[in-house]
Amino acid sequence: MHSKPVWRLIPLLDAPGEVQMAIDRWLFSQHQLGQHPPTLRFYTWSPPAISLGYHQREYPEFWQNLSWQSQKLDVVRRPTGGRAVLHQGDLTYAVVTSGMRGSRLQIYQEICEFLIQGWRSLGVELDYGTSGRGYIHNPNCFGTATGADLVLLDQTKLIGSAQLRRGEAVLQHGSIRLSPDADLFKQVFGTESFTTAQLPQNLCREGVMSALIAAASDRFSMQLEVQSLSQSEWDDISAQPTLDKLG
Repeated sequence: MHSKPVWRLIPLLDAPGEVQMAIDRWLFSQHQLGQHPPTLRFYTWSPPAISLGYHQREYPEFWQNLSWQSQKLDVVRRPTGGRAVLHQGDLTYAVVTSGMRGSRLQIYQEICEFLIQGWRSLGVELDYGTSGRGYIHNPNCFGTATGADLVLLDQTKLIGSAQLRRGEAVLQHGSIRLSPDADLFKQVFGTESFTTAQLPQNLCREGVMSALIAAASDRFSMQLEVQSLSQSEWDDISAQPTLDKLG
């Protein structure tokens, strides 16, 4: 009987976007080099931030001067593609793994299955978005839902994900909108329609994470070992060349 592969689970971390992106890049590069196991982690952004896709060069200048509850919003660049995401009232997941076969979309969906299964256990049904290529003209990731995104039955987008692949290694991370501020969203993206996902009243962030962790263990047939980042790992993460902090 083969024992299940062991993945690392890094406990929930609240930190600036620049730090969170540096951690994801470090985990990905270490895994790519064969020096780190597959990893699952959840995190939140403090202060709130707008993250831009790696290739997203143009964005409104006023994004540099936004604030929410007296905190200036950061503008940071992700190592992954896609469009701008506002990180406030959301929970972000990150999966770093390798050995998956198929197209970018097939791998997206293979990873997203744990999100669908976890939310189903909470009584929430999700499906893949259906938008075509029109999304590339929309700077806002949550303004439209493609096949890489997860929507509720009323087509409200709950989770937007982005991916980076190098050889066998994959980093996929995504924003789960739990309690976004509609006014801030409109400030960032203008008059665009904002729809709050209708989620069960008794949902809390810890409950969501527990459900998703259980689903990941099942979908990826692995066991998780909880391990915080060590001081030497933090030193390595800090020593990386940084992606631009833009705001």
